[in-house]
This record gives sequence, structure tokens and C-alpha cells, in this order.
Amino acid sequence: MTSTSSAASSLRRLYFVRAAFALVWAVPVALTGAGLGPVVLALVVLYPLFDVAAAIVDARASRQSENVLGLYVNIAVSLLAAGGVAVAGATSGTPGILLVWGAWAIVSGVVQLVVGVGRRRMGGQWPMILSGGLSVGAGTSFALMASRPDAVLTSVAGYAAVGGIFFLVSAIRLGSAAKEAPATAAA
Repeated sequence: MTSTSSAASSLRRLYFVRAAFALVWAVPVALTGAGLGPVVLALVVLYPLFDVAAAIVDARASRQSENVLGLYVNIAVSLLAAGGVAVAGATSGTPGILLVWGAWAIVSGVVQLVVGVGRRRMGGQWPMILSGGLSVGAGTSFALMASRPDAVLTSVAGYAAVGGIFFLVSAIRLGSAAKEAPATAAA
């Protein structure tokens, strides 16, 4: 197994885990995100921390086959986001969380787009490229929502669920691309 196909196999497993986490995480946030209680705050801090863990796993699996600088940037940005969400939750509530979450979605979306473009030859990356672009738009939307008097966190549940679906589709595409043409998989 080449380092690229090994990385693709690891990435596929990671994408399935990320899809499951995002979809499961979205349910309690959708049900309880209208109010900012300790459970919701813990969940919105947990999500970027999970992103950190996933990026670490991804970087370890990918370091032999590609440049992982974007993943390290994502780790740093997601750590800052987790801290920022925690502080915003304690000091300014839902509007602050939406601002931090929006900034995180924009920056991590750009990183996801760049990493996905760099991985095109591996296959299965068009969903990640599209997801990165949509994340930028969603982040902008969250930042705008923060100024509304009726701002709630339920919208981040939808964001996570859509992201989970993109990870699922990408994982499936990675498997299909590997079966179709292991040496020259197309996205």
C-alpha cells in the first residue's frame, strides 16, 4: 500500500468518525440550543475540540504523503475557537458565541478548502472543497445572526449536520475512488 493510499484509507475512516460525531452532536444542540445552559455551552466548546483531535489524527496519517501545514493551522484555529467560545459563553452569551463560531467557521472553511484542493489527486475531495466554501458563508451568517436580539445557537446544529453529511459523502467517495483507480484516483 502506497503512502497516499494508506493516507486515503486513514482519512476515509476519520471522515466516517467525523460524520457520526457531527450528526450525533447536532441533535442535542438542535433540541436545547435556544437557551444557553451549561450543556449547550459544553457542547459548543466540545465541537472545536473534537476538530482539534480529528486534525491531529489527520496530520499524523497524512504527514508522509502530503504537506500538513493547513492541518496545523486548523489545530491552532480550533483551539483558539474552543477557548473563545468558552470565554464568550461566560461573558457575552449567545451573541458572543455566534461571533466566535462564525469567525472559526470562516477561517476553518478556508483551510478546509485549501486542504481539499491539495488532496484532489487522492479522490473524494469535492465534498470537502464544497463544504469549506459553504463554511465560509455559514460563518458570515453566524456573525450576522449575533446582532439579532433573538440570536440562538440552534443554527450551529444545522451547520454541523450539513458538515457531517459532507464528511460522509467524502468518505464514501474516497472508497469508490480507491476501487476505481488506486494510483490515479479522481475527486
